[in-house]
Formats: sequence, structure tokens, C-alpha cells
Amino acid sequence: MTYPPRGAVLREPEPDQSAAPVTVPAQRRAVPSEAVQRLRAAATTEPGRLQIIGAALALLVVVFGAVTFLEISARASAAHDVVERSQPLSADAADIYRSLADADTMAASGFLAGAEEPKDVHERYERDIKEASRLLVQAAASTDASTSSHREITTLGELLPEYTGLIERARANNRQGLPLGGAYLRYANQKMTNELLPAAERLYAAETGRLGTDSADARRWPFLSLGAGVLALAALVWMQRRNYRRTNRVFNHGLLAATAAATVVLLWLAVGHTVARAELRAAMTQGQESLDVLNKARINSLKARANENLTLVARGAVLTPNGTRDKYETDYSTGMKELGAQLRAAEKLAGDSAGSEPVRDAMADVSEWQERHKEARATDDRGEYDAALKQIIGPKDTTGESFEQVDEALRKALAHEQDEFDAAAQDGRGALGGLPVGAAVLAVLGAVAAIVGVNRRLSEYR
Repeated sequence: MTYPPRGAVLREPEPDQSAAPVTVPAQRRAVPSEAVQRLRAAATTEPGRLQIIGAALALLVVVFGAVTFLEISARASAAHDVVERSQPLSADAADIYRSLADADTMAASGFLAGAEEPKDVHERYERDIKEASRLLVQAAASTDASTSSHREITTLGELLPEYTGLIERARANNRQGLPLGGAYLRYANQKMTNELLPAAERLYAAETGRLGTDSADARRWPFLSLGAGVLALAALVWMQRRNYRRTNRVFNHGLLAATAAATVVLLWLAVGHTVARAELRAAMTQGQESLDVLNKARINSLKARANENLTLVARGAVLTPNGTRDKYETDYSTGMKELGAQLRAAEKLAGDSAGSEPVRDAMADVSEWQERHKEARATDDRGEYDAALKQIIGPKDTTGESFEQVDEALRKALAHEQDEFDAAAQDGRGALGGLPVGAAVLAVLGAVAAIVGVNRRLSEYR
């Protein structure tokens, strides 16, 4: 036996470069190509083509049903939010605003009455504060902590006790005949005007904006569903025409049933969404727009009444920034101009006589209020304070009586427009009810019918 020399390094024999390497990935890549080849081979025969067409038809009908279910479910959810969440929250925000403004008006009216505040005025003030507090708690439970609405609710919750505390100090000093009561009342009014009411207005704007977004989402056209439906229906019609040209048979029961199911879903989708869209649009244009204008009109009437009362409380002690006019009288005049413009807009938006009649009554009462206010101001300017006070808060033929008539007319108009909104929004939501589930069920039945119809043709080759 021979051994290699000491120190020599043994090397493995080099592989034969001429041998081609065999790799597994190459075999794997061949699998899809074989499937494609089988598919192509099947497509060259009529039974194979029928199988491919049947699978494609069933898939198109199922996709149509699935897309319709998803899109209409989203729109139905948005319509549900309009009826059950967005609009109620918007209405609650408006009621918070109104309750706060009315409480401020009642506080000033009670102060003007003297040391013995009228029982009905005090009870109305208490009801307003309790209602505002209740609605704030209710709104907080219905809003996300990260939203601007929740921040405004928190602000109002913090400021409301401060305001009521100032009012109680004003009352206590007024009962003792101390002039400091008027200062506390003016400070409370400033807190209401500059902090509480702006926060309530921002809350109302945020909730009304969310209502508009939900309504717009519910009204968006379901283009994907409509497109998928047209495509599925066209494919089914094409298949029946192809079947007729090859066999001279007019009807294939399975394909006819599938076509009928797709047609029903497409028509239900188009008609149902068109009706829902029209009703929800009517709810916004004929209901919510009127509600928005009327809510602002009612707030302006309350603010004008508070400024009218504070004109007598301050007795010229608070002037405009340029120092030329009484601030509260100036704010009263501005508010009444805005009130008149909003009432004219509300009359145009009213859809029927039941909605326009209370608005016209409010307009007439506003004119009467302004005339009585001029008389009261003229009396006060002559130095007859007690007589002017009777013209403002007296039991009969006073500006207070005119204000109450305006407020009652606006309340009636708001109730009517709220009913109009509710009816239209409910109809809009109802038009979408059952459509998502119905579309899914009919799509499944249509897909099964399409497969049965194609299999009927396949059976002729066996």
C-alpha cells in the first residue's frame, strides 16, 4: 500500500462541470404552468368552457351581493346615526344653549322685580339650570372623550356652578337692598355671555356638523354596488344569449332565476337608495335647516330680553367700548335685528302653512315688542324709572308679555319642524332597512341558480 507524501493536503475531487444542477424551485415553478395548461386545455372544449363560465358567473353574483351588503350596511348605519344619535345630540345641544340663555333672562327679570323675586320666575330659572345640567350629563355620556364636543361639555360643567354662585350672591345682596347685587348680576351676565353661551354655541355647531357628516355618508351613492350589479347582470344575459345561439333554447331555468335575483337586487338597491337619499336630503333641507334658523332665533330673542332687563339694572353704568352708548341697549338692538332676519329666513324655509304660521305670529309679536320697548325707553329717559319698569316686567301690555308670545310661537315652530325632520329621517332609514341582508340572500340564491343552470347544460355532454 502506498501513502501520500507527508505534509500533502488531500483535496476532494472537483465536481463535473458538465452535469446540469437539478433544483427544487424549478420543479415548483412548473406546477403553476401545469395548472394553466390544464385550464387552457379545458377551455378548448365546450364542457370545460361551461365549467369556467359557471364559476365566473357564480363569483360575479356573490361579489355583487357582498359589495352591496357592505356598502348599504355602512349607509344604513349612517342613517341610523342620523335618527338615533346625531340629530338628538344636536337638539340637546340647542336645548342646552336655550336653557342657559333663558336662565340668564329669568335671573335678570327676577332681579328687576325687587327683593321679593316672583315665584314663577324663580322656578323657571331653577328648571332651566336643572335642564341644562341634565342635558350636559346626557351629552357627556354620548360623546367620545377625545372630541371637541366633550371638551365643550367639560367647560360648561365647570363654568355653570360659577355662574349660579354669582346669581345667588346677586340675589342675596338684592334682598338686602345693597347696590352690590347689580354688580354681581352684571358679572354673572358677562360670564354667561362671554364664556358659557359661546361654549354652548360651539357644542351646538360641533354636533350639527356631525349630523351633516352622518347624513352625507348615508346619502353617498353606492357606485361599487351598482357597478358590480350591472356587470353581473350583463354577464348573465350574455350567457343566456350564448346558450340560445348554441342550442336554440330560449330559457334556461337556472340562469333565468339567477338573472331574476340579480335584477331584483339591482332594482332594490337603486330604488331603495334613491328614496333614502331623497328623504334624508328633505330631512336636512326642510327640517334641520329650519331647526337651525329657529334655534338661533329663539336664542337671540332670549339674549335680547336679558339685555333689555339689564339696561334697567345697569342704568347706564355699562357703556360700549367707545363710551358713547349704553352697552345693553346696543346689544338689544343688534339682537333684535338678527332675530328679524332669522324669522324671515325661517318663513322661507317653512314647507307648509303649519310651519310658517307660528313664524308669522312671532314676526308680528316681535314688531309689537319693539314698539313697546321704544315706549319704555322713552319713559326711562324722562327719569320715570318705576313707570318704565312696569312697562318692561308688568303683568299686561309689557315687553315681557311680547317676549313670552314670541318665545311660545318659536316653540311651536320648532316642534313642527322637529316632527318634519323625524318623519323624513325615519322614512330614509326605513328605505334601506332589510336591503343588506336581502341582497346577500338573493346573491347566494342567484349564484346557486347560475351553477344549477350551467350544470344542466353540462349534463347534456355526459
